Amino acid sequence: MFVKKLVEKASKKPGGSLDGLKSQDVDPRLVFHYGIPGGSILFAYDSIQKILAIATRDGRIKLFGKDNTQALLESNETVPSKFLQFIENQGILLNVTAENHIEAILIGNYQDTDNGNVWDIDKKLLSHVHVFKEEITSFMVMQRSFFMYLGDSSGNISVLKLEQEPCHMVQMKYTIPSTASHGNPTEVAGGTAVMHILPQPTAESKRVLIIFRDGLIVLWDIRESKVIFKTGVNMLQPLSHDTKTVTSACWACPFGGKVVVGYSNGDVFIWNVLHIPDPSNGAAADKDLYSSQSAPIYKLNLGYKLEKIPIASLKWAYADGKATRLYVMGGSDIQSTNLLQVILLNEQTESRTIKLGIHLPEPCVDMVIVSSSSEQSKHKQDSFLLLGKSGCMYAYDDYVIEKYLLQCQSRSSPSLPKEIMVKLPFSDSSITIAKFITENPNFLNSSDEDYVSLAKSIPPFLPSEAKPKDETRLNSTNFGGFAKIKNLYITGHSNGAIYFWDLSCPFLLPILSLKQQSEDDLSLSGIALTALYFDGHSRYLISGDQNGMVRIFKFKTEAYATATSFMPLQGSTKKGSNHIIQSVKLIKVNGSVLSIDISRGSRHLAIGSDQGYVSLIDMESPSLLYQKLIESELSTGVISVWFETCILHGFEKNILAVATKDSSILALDSDTGNTLSTSMIHPKKPSKALFMQILDGHDAFGKRSYTSENLDLNKGNYIEDSKQLSLLLCSEKAAYVYSLTHVIQGIKKVHYKKKFNSSCCCWASTFYTPSDAGLVLIFTNGKIEIRSLPELSLLKETSIKGLAFSTSKSNSLSNSSVCSSRDGEIIVVNGDQEMFALSSLLQNEIYRPLDSARQVYRKDLVVSQEGLISGPLVHKEKKKGIFSSVIKGSKTKHVPDMEAEDAKESIEELSSIFSVANFPLYAGKGDNLDMDEEEVELDIDDIDLEDPGEKPKGQNMMAALNKQKLTSKFQALKGKLKHVKLKNEKSSTKEEPQDEKAGAVDQIKKKYGFPISGESSVIKMAESKLNENLKKLQGINIKTTEMQDTAKSFSFMAKQVLRAEQDKQSS
Repeated sequence: MFVKKLVEKASKKPGGSLDGLKSQDVDPRLVFHYGIPGGSILFAYDSIQKILAIATRDGRIKLFGKDNTQALLESNETVPSKFLQFIENQGILLNVTAENHIEAILIGNYQDTDNGNVWDIDKKLLSHVHVFKEEITSFMVMQRSFFMYLGDSSGNISVLKLEQEPCHMVQMKYTIPSTASHGNPTEVAGGTAVMHILPQPTAESKRVLIIFRDGLIVLWDIRESKVIFKTGVNMLQPLSHDTKTVTSACWACPFGGKVVVGYSNGDVFIWNVLHIPDPSNGAAADKDLYSSQSAPIYKLNLGYKLEKIPIASLKWAYADGKATRLYVMGGSDIQSTNLLQVILLNEQTESRTIKLGIHLPEPCVDMVIVSSSSEQSKHKQDSFLLLGKSGCMYAYDDYVIEKYLLQCQSRSSPSLPKEIMVKLPFSDSSITIAKFITENPNFLNSSDEDYVSLAKSIPPFLPSEAKPKDETRLNSTNFGGFAKIKNLYITGHSNGAIYFWDLSCPFLLPILSLKQQSEDDLSLSGIALTALYFDGHSRYLISGDQNGMVRIFKFKTEAYATATSFMPLQGSTKKGSNHIIQSVKLIKVNGSVLSIDISRGSRHLAIGSDQGYVSLIDMESPSLLYQKLIESELSTGVISVWFETCILHGFEKNILAVATKDSSILALDSDTGNTLSTSMIHPKKPSKALFMQILDGHDAFGKRSYTSENLDLNKGNYIEDSKQLSLLLCSEKAAYVYSLTHVIQGIKKVHYKKKFNSSCCCWASTFYTPSDAGLVLIFTNGKIEIRSLPELSLLKETSIKGLAFSTSKSNSLSNSSVCSSRDGEIIVVNGDQEMFALSSLLQNEIYRPLDSARQVYRKDLVVSQEGLISGPLVHKEKKKGIFSSVIKGSKTKHVPDMEAEDAKESIEELSSIFSVANFPLYAGKGDNLDMDEEEVELDIDDIDLEDPGEKPKGQNMMAALNKQKLTSKFQALKGKLKHVKLKNEKSSTKEEPQDEKAGAVDQIKKKYGFPISGESSVIKMAESKLNENLKKLQGINIKTTEMQDTAKSFSFMAKQVLRAEQDKQSS
């Protein structure tokens, strides 16, 4: 009998069912990310789709679109971004990583016509990754096309094209080698590195400006493959270790006539760039035009050079009239008043520099100007966004900046632009405690369309489409009662306020705010809340603050009715409070409140404080029944209290389990407050306790599994066999499962134990399925573990990028708030910038219009390719005066005529140009572009068969000998060319049956603006070249034959002369 009972006891696992939770039932994952990701370092902006992209240090990219849409992209590699740029209005984002990998990301849905694959942003997949072997130092997308320039540290520029059938990158044969663009190597270390590649406005397909690290600026003619203008040559002579280098650059006029360059020593120069007149206007362009300039036209004195602050970034904003602006950002880690300045550039720049210094609390790493226009009005609003070194985002109204500069020019006294910190809509206070309830028993179903329209109506996260955020943002939605809220999120704040949010869709929709301290005092207490308890059944909300004040709010029954607009959102007025709150009761305890629990049978309230006091309060009076001091060896803070009723020694006993900060646990008689044992239970190596809960052995999810969310205070809690109860305790270093009976008796007996060796645990909680329970753990490095109960066996684990917490000993979650629902839905808020919505269970989709919330790319906004080719519109009559007086001592000059460029034809022509190697010696040799002179092969294009005219004596003979020497090479080259021509003729006969397949491809090419016959045109060009070369070879053969005959005649004549001379001597 004893053996039988022992076997039964061993086979019966306390705290869980026989089957238990399985790994296939759980799937820890990130469902949605809201806000600015931590560690942001780089901006990119699509001005047509109005999409803002933000790259982070850990490889994530956050996208913000219209109507509050947001999406987070994650790369497999934790590598920061080096360059980030959109192919505008195509739903394509290009990301260059620090490892020189070029990632092509398709933001919109993309159908691969060959394989049937759909690339979707929801799948968070990269469409293509191109590995570049050299160090990429500059990157530029040629807009209105799929071409991009890559400059490397050796001074070479490569051209890549993004093909979409299927999505992949192709390196074109066209290249710009440093020997052709830069010329002689510079004495500056790494001076030939290409820092900036700027296609010339209105002539993007014809010319490109190249700026090297040593300061050399060249204008490259794409068609002629040569430098046509050079400047910056004599300005950067090496001066020992103080040599300045180029750090930033941007255009400074709409037609590409001037460029602003920033340097490492703080200099900001404006350089003039050669402008080629438009041949259509009657001006003849000289193909051999080459000019140079050795001095800048203007030097901006902004104070950066005095403090030796390098110029990290330059942005130019064109405006009609006199409001053109230059944004200058310094790159110093030391806080300075000159780090960010905005300069007005117009005809008065030479006489007086009008500038605005923007003072931020930290240095910046990037800046961008985003624009938006309201659908209700034609008003356009631009926002100037800045990224701080900490990852915070700051915003300014760009119109206010422009107005300030113009008023300064008129010598009036304007008001300074106000800074807006982009953050979560939590007013001016931070979250200190939160609760999340996902199973609302009173919930009334509503359609997804209601949430979609509601998400569009709330103010956007970014301030580009709204007025500056203030507290009125929280009053944008009418509270329609808890019955209309599926997912309720409650937050307690540092100023004492309590906010209610609807998280049924993945946006923070404000519905209710409570700010009163009592029934008569409606003002904020200003004291941070440290504990919250919400009971939906009994309509109780209990809060505890840092000073030990406990407030018991009871809602009116109308708050759970089905009416839609019976009360306003705000509870800051007495009228609003009377509509929401039935009563408010206050009671004071010793110390800051850390834990709250309610007894379901007696309506008693247990409070645990950081000074080690456990207080029992009668909620009806309210009155303090007793206050018990828990004396612990290391830390006396009571992190958890838990009511339970069980049978002990044949008698029913109401107990109160208590856990302290040092992982000590004990049991009290909840009626009297007396300890039930003489000793406390604690591990050998104490660590900070995080979580404590009693597990019900009859069913793993237990009658207490509903905890504070779904309790019914009128129901009691009766456990017939206390031997089935177990106690779960989680700390930073380990998790323990004890028998509750042994805890009551003061006996330390651990049933299950799991140590955390890899990282420190910072948060723990339980979650429940209809039949089982599980434990979810979050670690400081962002790792999430799902473990079974009570065995603590690992089911699944994953890591969430960006989900990292402070390892401060005093409070590891000092700047973060974490809470979870009964079914394992977790909400993590990092500071006031970002929110993570995590899920623990598989196929548990609790958020309604999740797909539409991620849809940042809008296909209905796609403009036809013809509508995008015009480029920036600049009126000629308004171009007069732009930088007309910038040059000291110069006279006003008329702006040259702008070139009219047909983008579609230009792209077709570029496709042909880039497909042919302009420098054959460098084609396909990206790893080693420098070659020895002995390895140079003969190029037939270098041969001139025309008669050279009169030449000095002696040269004809040398030319004949040289040509005779090369005859064998010409014959071999002729054979190769004939072979290639024959191969092309054969291949052309096989292309006729493929016309039907080519038709579909041509339609796709036509949709994206590519030439239908682009490839055939390249073949025709190649055939034409071959025919020309064959004619040259034929001419070479004829001339060679003539030279051979001439040589024979000359030899015969020489022999006769020699023989005649010998005959004369002999005679």
